[in-house]
Amino acid sequence: MYLNEFLMVALVHLLAVMSPGPDFAVVIRNSVSAGRQAGLWTAFGVGCGILIHVGYSLLGIGFIVSQSVWLFNLLKWMAAAYLIFLGLRALQSKPRDLSGPELGPAQLTSRRAFLHGFITNGLNPKATLFFLSLFTVVISPQTPLTIQAGYGGYLAFATGIWFVLVALLFSHSTIRSTFARMGHWFDRLMGGVLVGLGGHLALSEWLKRGA
Repeated sequence: MYLNEFLMVALVHLLAVMSPGPDFAVVIRNSVSAGRQAGLWTAFGVGCGILIHVGYSLLGIGFIVSQSVWLFNLLKWMAAAYLIFLGLRALQSKPRDLSGPELGPAQLTSRRAFLHGFITNGLNPKATLFFLSLFTVVISPQTPLTIQAGYGGYLAFATGIWFVLVALLFSHSTIRSTFARMGHWFDRLMGGVLVGLGGHLALSEWLKRGA
């Protein structure tokens, strides 16, 4: 009965999750700089972060956030501050010894890698808007809550799987060694990307008004 609706949810989500953004940048950076384990834990964190958006969408809090300008801006500034924090730390990266099998494993524990992914996704205001529109436009209000929760579980799982594939790809020895030759310059490049994403997020309202 709900197959068509589920297929629409899956398609919209696929298009959204494949578009580059903060999650993508964080997973790639951790996979290349700290190895496969860190990349996978970051991917798991992103997948679990989806559950935050699913939770408040089911509870209707997403609608409240969308109607409260100051609350939405607070969420946006928190996300921007976190991305800039990660970016500035990456910009301070120094040359490392590349002779070992893993690049700086002590620099990023599994717990920290998971939190990187979880917080980056959980604070992403674009994800807030995406899930709000998904649960109000694509998913019918008449769809039972249990079915909607099932959709949410799928979205978290599918997101996690996608970023696991990204982590596996960029932590592959050949690809990773290619990026590793750039050493700390790659970290600084990704740091610049994260700072740029955070800055754009923080100034998005001002830029919108100036356009």
